[in-house]
Amino acid sequence: MHRILFALLLLAAPAAAQTYRTDFDPSAHKGPRSGPANDVMVLGSPHLSQLPDRFRPEALAPLLDRLAAWKPQAIAIEALSGAQCDQLRRYPYRYADTVPDYCWDPAPARAATGLDVPAANAEFEALLATLPATPRPADRRKLAALFLAGGEPASALVQWLRLPVAERKAGDGLDAVLVARLTTLETRRDESLMIAARLAVRLGLQRVYAMDDHSADRAMPKAEEAAYGKAMQAAWDNPVLKRRMAAIDAMQGDLATSAGVLTTYRGYNAPGQGQIAFDSDFGAALEEPSPQRFGRQYVAYWETRNLRMAANIRDMLGEAPGMRALVIVGASHKPYLEAYLHQMHDVRIVDVMPLLR
Repeated sequence: MHRILFALLLLAAPAAAQTYRTDFDPSAHKGPRSGPANDVMVLGSPHLSQLPDRFRPEALAPLLDRLAAWKPQAIAIEALSGAQCDQLRRYPYRYADTVPDYCWDPAPARAATGLDVPAANAEFEALLATLPATPRPADRRKLAALFLAGGEPASALVQWLRLPVAERKAGDGLDAVLVARLTTLETRRDESLMIAARLAVRLGLQRVYAMDDHSADRAMPKAEEAAYGKAMQAAWDNPVLKRRMAAIDAMQGDLATSAGVLTTYRGYNAPGQGQIAFDSDFGAALEEPSPQRFGRQYVAYWETRNLRMAANIRDMLGEAPGMRALVIVGASHKPYLEAYLHQMHDVRIVDVMPLLR
């Protein structure tokens, strides 16, 4: 009899596993009972580098005004940290394609400062900890050089733009090559530079925080590249994605004016965008029918990347609990980051839409 019961239990196990729900929800246990929570606002953004030529950077002014009015105390950006890029470079068999696409080349800054990425990170952390309330231009030039050597160009631009124009010159670790790079960053179309870095300067912040993660990237075997591409294109050939792309084209109709830019950002951050992103992209990939389950490999990468991005943001919040933090990220990441961060005990997600009106 015992053997029969045991066999029946084994047979029932898969069904039970399918219906099991954990009885613990971290988001149901919010705190602290005393002291402020961490307020996190996530701004979903188009990638400025991919906008059509009619986009005018000066049209970002009212968006910056609204974000500045919220007074964030820290700003996180969709960029890889110098520390992660240094790690990825050690594993070229896996990240040979990732590094050139997503990592700043610190070699010229290493030549100018004599510091590799870990040493430069240690130096700029130490300098930030002892920075006077009114830093000298030499301090800012040194920090800019250290941030470049540490693989953090957006934070280097923050220090560069906080210098008086007459002090934006070589010296204190910055040579002519690095000055030229910083000058180029001033006009590069990138939301981490044109929005986050300039907002940090306006708010008197010393840096921005690179929170992107590409450690889940994998080099696709050459023999599978064509099949993977074909399978994913088939998954993305769906009516929801066609409607989504048409809506994006309509949102981006007028990018030369402030009103048009605000309309674009309202569209990207409107309620329901997360469901549309899922239905058109990740949900479609989840049901992709290839024998290799290419779509599910893609979803695994996407979820892992967002979880690690959320973890990096959570780590940033731990530096000064009770802060007000702004996250600027590609719009498809926004719903995932909000959902994951909402699970954290002392994190409160703040709706960005009222700020965009």
